[in-house]
Amino acid sequence: MSQLRVLVTGGGRGIGRDVALRFAREGAKVVVAARSSGELDAVVAEIEAAGGEGLAAQMNVGDYGSVEAAVYRALQFTGGVLDVLVSCAGVRENVPFTKLDLATWSRHVDVNLTGCFLCAQRAVSLMKRQQPGGGRIINNGSISAYVPRPGSAPYTATKHPISGLTKT
Repeated sequence: MSQLRVLVTGGGRGIGRDVALRFAREGAKVVVAARSSGELDAVVAEIEAAGGEGLAAQMNVGDYGSVEAAVYRALQFTGGVLDVLVSCAGVRENVPFTKLDLATWSRHVDVNLTGCFLCAQRAVSLMKRQQPGGGRIINNGSISAYVPRPGSAPYTATKHPISGLTKT
């Protein structure tokens, strides 16, 4: 089996960081994407210290141009192939529904839902050209999509459709 080429969004911390490090430990060439370059650089340093290959790619998943630019850099690093996309970028702010403002709602939609869509759409177009077998997309959802908690309306509302998007 050849070396996997992986792109992990939200890879600067949390689940995304852990996913990126695990893929690297298993021998994958990993592109770690997130908004904060300092966190990305730290994860790539960990990957390289363990003998792996990593690249930090600054990306705002809710911005089409930013996704395009980061995917372009990723493809330069991976030799033009993307085997796996893992979408872990996300935002969660607990706000009582009656105090929820449009800016907070929009931030959740942009990152949690639109970001997942933009990255998956770009990955699918690349993976469909790859033979044999294309590639794999893993979208990180949340149990909160099915078991909401008080104050989690924007998070729950944007994580629930991830299941449908992934199945589609």
